[in-house]
Amino acid sequence: MKTNTLVLLVALFLLSLQIEAQQYKDYVSDEVTSETFTYSDTLNLDFYSSEENISSKRPLLILVHGGGFSSGKRDNPLEKKFCIDMARRGYAVASMSYNLTRKGKSFGCDYSSAGKMETFNSVTKDILNATSFLTDKASTLNFNANKIILVGSSAGAEAVLNTVYMQGSPKTKDIPFGAVKYAGVVSFAGALVSTDYITEKNVIPSIFFHGKKDNLVPYYIAPHHYCKPTSPGFITLFGAKAITDKLNKLGGSYLLATDPEGNHDWANLAYNYTDEIAGFISETIVNKKHIVSNIQVSSKK
Repeated sequence: MKTNTLVLLVALFLLSLQIEAQQYKDYVSDEVTSETFTYSDTLNLDFYSSEENISSKRPLLILVHGGGFSSGKRDNPLEKKFCIDMARRGYAVASMSYNLTRKGKSFGCDYSSAGKMETFNSVTKDILNATSFLTDKASTLNFNANKIILVGSSAGAEAVLNTVYMQGSPKTKDIPFGAVKYAGVVSFAGALVSTDYITEKNVIPSIFFHGKKDNLVPYYIAPHHYCKPTSPGFITLFGAKAITDKLNKLGGSYLLATDPEGNHDWANLAYNYTDEIAGFISETIVNKKHIVSNIQVSSKK
């Protein structure tokens, strides 16, 4: 009798693990609710959650929209569709606004490289504030504060990558990172100003969507907006291929989705790849599997 009970308990435990893993890949609910919070001064975020199968173990995605640090909204149609889709799979999802410090101003080759770094850092501070606000409510909002994944598009992708992979750099020394540690990061056409601060200690499962012919944010290594070395805004950026090369050397998990003919449109196109994003997060962050995946994508999807 004892043996049969033990076998049954083991079987139920394995089944529970299987159900939890599948929950974050497949749809578990048709209905999604959203609630708006003010997380810092006048900055708001929208929190999305399914109405069914809510678990305190579920990961939280924090979405940071694009727009060249001068425009864009947390509740644009693409952002809302993405948030609802991921919430239907069982994730908690937050889409945040941030200070648009370049509103009505340039972020091109005529804007100083030092100013660009200050802009990246400004959004990183907003991301940290939003994260702190949400983690303080983790028990009431029902998510796992140890499984927070940052998702960013274009400017937002530069900001989330700056947040997770530039800690320890002199360029971010004035940012109060504290003890925050993210479980994963997703970049739609984003880049870093350096890969030197990606280490074995801070490597996390990472997803990248990028077009090889992106003429604003480089796929590999090139100046931001391909500015000339003599321009005030000349700053070298390390895109998806350069970052994943570093992750590969360190034994990190990543998904690199490349469009050989793609351009900066992948800042928006990647929002449609929720199956791939949910699957990778489920396998690497929920199930703790090591995955290195390089796939080819097309704008024709």
